[in-house]
Amino acid sequence: MLTILSALFATAALCPILFRAFKRNAFYIVAVVPAVGFIWLLFQLPTVLSSDQTLASGAPNAPPSLQIDWISGLNIGLNFRMDTLSATILLLILGVGALVLFYCARYFKNDDPQIGSFAAKMVAFAGAMTGLVTADDIIIMFIFWEITSVLSYLLIGFSQALITARRSAMNALIVTTLGGLVMLAGILMLGAASGSYQLSEILASAEQLKAMGTYTDVAIALVIVGALSKSALVPFHFWLPGAMAAPTPVSAYLHAAAMVKAGVYLIARLAPGFADTAFWVPMTVGIGITTMLIGGFRALKQYDLKLILAFGTVSQLGFIIAVFGFGTPEASFAALAMTLAHGLFKATLFLSVGIIDHNTGTRDIRKLTGLRRAMPILATTTGIAAASMAGIPLTLGFVAKEGVYESALHLDSWWGTAALAGIVLGAGLTLAYSLRFFFGAFGVKKYKVEPRSCKPPTLIFLAPLLVLSALTLLLGIYPHPVELLAKHWSAAQGGPAGMHLAAFAGFNAALGLSAASITLGVVFYLIRRATDTGAPLRRMVISAEELYRMSVNALDIAAIWITGRTQRGSLSFYLGVILAVVLVVPLGIALSVQTPWPSNWVLADHPAQIVIGVIIIAGAVISIIAPKRFMAVLMVSVTGYGMVAIFALQGAPDLALTQLLVETIVLVSFVLALRALPKRLWVGLTTIKWGRALLAIALAVMVIYIAIAMLAARGQASISLQWPDLAYYEGYGKNIVNVALVDLRVWDTFGEITVLAAAATGVASLIFAGRGFGARVRATDVAPGSIDSGSEAMGTKEEKEVELRMARRFAASSNQDWLMAGNTLVAERRSIIFEVVTRLMFHSVLILSVYTLLAGHNTPGGGFAGGLIAGLALTIRYLAGGRIELSESMRIAPGMLIGGGIALAGVAGIVPLFVGDEIFTMYAWEFWLPVFGEHKFVTSTIFDIGVYLVVLGLVQDVLRSLGSEIDLLSEGRSPIEQHDPIHASTTGVGR
Repeated sequence: MLTILSALFATAALCPILFRAFKRNAFYIVAVVPAVGFIWLLFQLPTVLSSDQTLASGAPNAPPSLQIDWISGLNIGLNFRMDTLSATILLLILGVGALVLFYCARYFKNDDPQIGSFAAKMVAFAGAMTGLVTADDIIIMFIFWEITSVLSYLLIGFSQALITARRSAMNALIVTTLGGLVMLAGILMLGAASGSYQLSEILASAEQLKAMGTYTDVAIALVIVGALSKSALVPFHFWLPGAMAAPTPVSAYLHAAAMVKAGVYLIARLAPGFADTAFWVPMTVGIGITTMLIGGFRALKQYDLKLILAFGTVSQLGFIIAVFGFGTPEASFAALAMTLAHGLFKATLFLSVGIIDHNTGTRDIRKLTGLRRAMPILATTTGIAAASMAGIPLTLGFVAKEGVYESALHLDSWWGTAALAGIVLGAGLTLAYSLRFFFGAFGVKKYKVEPRSCKPPTLIFLAPLLVLSALTLLLGIYPHPVELLAKHWSAAQGGPAGMHLAAFAGFNAALGLSAASITLGVVFYLIRRATDTGAPLRRMVISAEELYRMSVNALDIAAIWITGRTQRGSLSFYLGVILAVVLVVPLGIALSVQTPWPSNWVLADHPAQIVIGVIIIAGAVISIIAPKRFMAVLMVSVTGYGMVAIFALQGAPDLALTQLLVETIVLVSFVLALRALPKRLWVGLTTIKWGRALLAIALAVMVIYIAIAMLAARGQASISLQWPDLAYYEGYGKNIVNVALVDLRVWDTFGEITVLAAAATGVASLIFAGRGFGARVRATDVAPGSIDSGSEAMGTKEEKEVELRMARRFAASSNQDWLMAGNTLVAERRSIIFEVVTRLMFHSVLILSVYTLLAGHNTPGGGFAGGLIAGLALTIRYLAGGRIELSESMRIAPGMLIGGGIALAGVAGIVPLFVGDEIFTMYAWEFWLPVFGEHKFVTSTIFDIGVYLVVLGLVQDVLRSLGSEIDLLSEGRSPIEQHDPIHASTTGVGR
């Protein structure tokens, strides 16, 4: 199972390559993967069916399963389980998926854009659905559930140029995601109450959970909401007809056989254990029957073939969920058979619409006429599928519907009688819109337009339909394979062994109900045909889609109102709001808790701390009253460097080193950014806002108070006392800080570097908005002495003239290539001392950064510090040689470094899974090397290298964004002219 799952996702990754090589014929190659999975599953069915699935017995011969520990602290694992229900749904996912992909090879053209990405999403969707129906861990199931929502959004919005496709995709995403979040709350409630997130264990403890009363009732209701939204039941049904904006293969697969079956699967899975909870019957049976009737009625009003099928799908999904909602073994038997029948006939009908649309250019039944003679094979296959949907004898749909009637007749309750009446009425509507669909596509209309010229489809185009319709007919005549699957699933719930599916079960009540529904259907169809004028009927009541749009519009209006009053473009206002919240919330909590006050006060551990504290305070005060930005930035840095000294005196060299490097990089970044800002701040003591001052002082007092209170309230020994042993014996390192970052608390660090990457991407996107990042500029492509960022020599006029003469003499020297791009600067910008020192220091600093990285597990340093040191080496080269020198030194783009760093860190965490360990498990090896002696390698170093690359890429992004870009502006050139000179010359953008 894991192999099939991996193969599907791997194939999705390879799709772009395959389609570049084979064009649309690559669909045939891609279809092989789900086809092989389908064949494998057929061979596994005897094992699955022979397993004892009786829930009450503890399952001594349980279905095949796989368990891999993942996040043991949260009791979450990669657990998969294959029972009859999973296998049955998986037959549809893999079998219909393979046929739809085969169909795509003739549905699309070679020159259709992005068919490679389309195929990748389709195959990935098959993988996500495979994981969803086989996952035994409910959290893992939810992850796959949300993946299907995202992929559905991408597939529905495949035609990006159409606003209807984009809007429909967004509607589907919002509705299914909202339902998924509600479902997640229910899942967490069930997992917390049962002590396990495994579906099998939750179902096994159903009786204990139901004894909790309302708690379990609410949890199950929340889960049902997610299922209803996914399967497009009222009031969430409107997203499915809108999703018909997707290409027809998407509709045939996602909205007939796969995605919409996710909700059906979840209801079927939970029904054996929770069908008698308080909200189950109203939400599954009540809403299901209501959906069946509304969907059937709306289908009769449509003129678009896909919309007839879309509303028919809504109706059928309501029907199936209602039957599963009965909660009896007999109902599960019939509902599972109906699920298979629906997947077969609805996929056939959608694919037939695709051929009609593909060959005629329209799906409007008012413009289609005479196709039965032009496309006889298509008419036959479509007729079989439509007959199955309508419940006509000798089709699988009829056999399954007979089973449904039989199970409903055994319900001993008032709602069972009402449900049976609703099903009969809904079945009549189903037959009516089935007739409307078939005769609308292949019949002759009284309000016909001239027949459109069309050519019959090729046999290879029809092949998937022939297979599906043949199965529909064969399984209707000989339903034993379907009966076998349904009987085993029913037996797992204690159902009787005598249940059967038959093409003709004799003259009984179920047959009478079938005759009644067929009669009703014919009457409904004749009434609709007699009253059909060709114009759409007007709705007399507001629709669910209109309510949804009204809700979204109201939300937009509220968001605009709130945004207009909070996003005012004032940084001081934003900072004030943030600090006010930080002040009020923690302080309110702190004051509500009684804590002892310390009695033993120590002013300082070392006299130097007092001096440093005075310097920090002086720097903070001067930064407030400084008249120039540069002075203010320097004073802020004084406070940061003061903290470096405090850390060093307290015996924390690792923190001191990191703070020193961060403070230096921040100072450089501020200085680079200041070049684009006015020099003066225009503030002083007289212009200080007392409100801001009071807020700042109150915040500082609050932080001091909470820190003192927390230290005084400690009643147990600090957990930090255990860190040395944990670092050495568990993380195999002596540097506690580094071991904590890359091993003991590795998840935190992985999240932090991800945030760093997101921040770097956001900043770069803002600065480079509307254009690419540009190719690397080589020094050989720039004229010597042509780069001038507007700097001026400092000093008196005579001093400037002397300095200028020396600079020009240095620039004219033929033996001064200390830097790769030094000669691109104008003479005034060059310094022989700076260039020589940079040349001498650069490689040494880089070696120091690598040493800090590799030695950081046992001595001060690590990936973060090493990356900052390497960034400082690049900073020195940039300051000495300018933006061209920076471009020459950046051999790898910052985005590649950041992405590669995150990927490397992720790989370091995932690899342990393949050897049966938890994610981010670290290993250590001790070995001996000649000359170097004994050594130890810890795999957390690989993760640390990823951190190193991310930090280095981030520093490069800062230098490029705040350095090179501002240089271009100060040179009198626009960034667009630099990166896109052709565009600049045609648009007039330049000096």
